[in-house]
Amino acid sequence: MDATNLSAIPTFASRTPLHIGAVGLVVRDLDRVEAYYRTLLGLTALKRTAHSAVLAATDTALIELIHRPDALPDDTRQAGLYHTAFLMPTRADHARWIMHVAKSRMPITGASDHNVSEAIYLDDPEGNGIEVYNDRPRERWEYDRDQMIVMQTEPLDIDAIVREIDPATATYPTAPEGLRIGHIHLRVGDVARAEKFYRDVIELDVVRRRGGATFMSSGGYHHHVGANVWHSDGAGQRDDRRAGLAWFEIQANEPAAIDRVTGRLKAANVPITATADGFETIDPWGTRIRFAKA
Repeated sequence: MDATNLSAIPTFASRTPLHIGAVGLVVRDLDRVEAYYRTLLGLTALKRTAHSAVLAATDTALIELIHRPDALPDDTRQAGLYHTAFLMPTRADHARWIMHVAKSRMPITGASDHNVSEAIYLDDPEGNGIEVYNDRPRERWEYDRDQMIVMQTEPLDIDAIVREIDPATATYPTAPEGLRIGHIHLRVGDVARAEKFYRDVIELDVVRRRGGATFMSSGGYHHHVGANVWHSDGAGQRDDRRAGLAWFEIQANEPAAIDRVTGRLKAANVPITATADGFETIDPWGTRIRFAKA
């Protein structure tokens, strides 16, 4: 199979029983933020009104921008979004994207080798964190004596990624078809409480812990949901008047997974609201989570 076809295939992160679908952001300047994501990732508009924009890789919606010009700026001390992580289907796709960002002179905020993945970090015009990454093959992931996945933060060898392509001829005209949101990283008020909800109710597995953070996943992935208190320790309910994270979606590849989560939410007396595609609930800090079948 050639590299072009590989670029059209979503990775292991999207083939697990549960995985991240789309993310919704409240933004104060719709035109500016939409232009940023279209330029950054090569996303296209599936739907555009005066009040919102749904951006996609080919026909897969990844992000909805909801225009609220009167919203207060996001506050990193509150619960909310730490970053949305966009997963490139191949390392070569990531390399082409890196060259695109360099040529466009788009500022980055960091670059890290996490052992399981290689990541570049940025902020959108309203301060919403972004990660763009590729995964190393699963067979190369390492596990410690407790069978936790080894994830570290080391300097990223960007040149090694770029060697996957010919920088002189490589282009990034649009998002690769297999681009997906691989994980979401949240700001929460308490790590143990986050685990109790996302592990015990949502049925994700804790795969790694580090100071002030936990990483949870479905089906053996390195993480679909991260949660930290690095800036938000002790945070209470999220202020809905603020810009930033509006909701994120968890999709189920297995219908039985939706039924299990529904039962656990009801048993925990967590509110559930029916939607056109599934249902919506909230985490302990009021962050909205949409559930739907993939």
